[in-house]
Amino acid sequence: MARSHGVNQELTELLNQLWSLDTNRLRPGTDYIISPQGRAGYVAQGSNYARDRARAPLFTYVNEDKLKSIETYAHFINLLDNYETSTGVSETVTSEEHRENRLFIDAIMETDVMKCAHKYLVRKGQSPSDLGQFKRQLYDIWFRLYHRDRSGGEDSCGFEHVFVGETKYDREVIGLHNWIQFYLQEKHNHIDYKGYKARDNKDTPDEDDHVLNLQFSWKGLVKPVGGSFIGVSPEFEVAVFTIIFLMSTEKMTSVVVKVDEYVLELVVFRYGRSIGTSYPKLLSSNNRDL
Repeated sequence: MARSHGVNQELTELLNQLWSLDTNRLRPGTDYIISPQGRAGYVAQGSNYARDRARAPLFTYVNEDKLKSIETYAHFINLLDNYETSTGVSETVTSEEHRENRLFIDAIMETDVMKCAHKYLVRKGQSPSDLGQFKRQLYDIWFRLYHRDRSGGEDSCGFEHVFVGETKYDREVIGLHNWIQFYLQEKHNHIDYKGYKARDNKDTPDEDDHVLNLQFSWKGLVKPVGGSFIGVSPEFEVAVFTIIFLMSTEKMTSVVVKVDEYVLELVVFRYGRSIGTSYPKLLSSNNRDL
């Protein structure tokens, strides 16, 4: 399962099941409003100049009261300030942060999305049926620290890279594939959204789209393109990428699935027993070829 170009039917079926179980997904136009604006241009490798094709933020509105009233979101948001974003700078995990990590895993395991994912992984022989052991497996995949920058100490983990974002040598943005973190960073003027990414002469994404390819700058550094789900719950993303991670032993796994109206390439990089990175890449939406 290293790389597949055709649509993976088994995972498509499973992920649509998870999609329909994701009752904590926020509703576009009601719970949040996005403004995709212009199509972002090319950014040369190593450059931190990007022409701004979006004068306004990506997020026009998010119902924060609703966001913070959903248990899994509230625990997720608590984790976002636990990391030193620069690679090469060792992470120190306090006992309080360990506790917050465990509370997040406890909360997502109460959801039907994660229960369904667990059941599937047990059936496939990839996860223990015992809930406590499965939670430990999730902890290792997402929160176990490792060296991303070989020059320093344990400076990274899957959760930090994927959901919080990191900077490398203070020259580039890596990771940061989560819409909640994007919204919060944008709200605090740390992120400047530059526009959506799509191939030439293709359709503009619309305000109802739940997956986007984005260009933005964060802390003055440009991310030329980053794929992100929009509006989905934290448990949905953890479920999807945990399944793809555990169903392959390859260093890089890429699968194509059709979830709801979106044809996606889901990419996961392995870092030993943990996730190195994971993200969605939108290929087409609503039969529009992006």
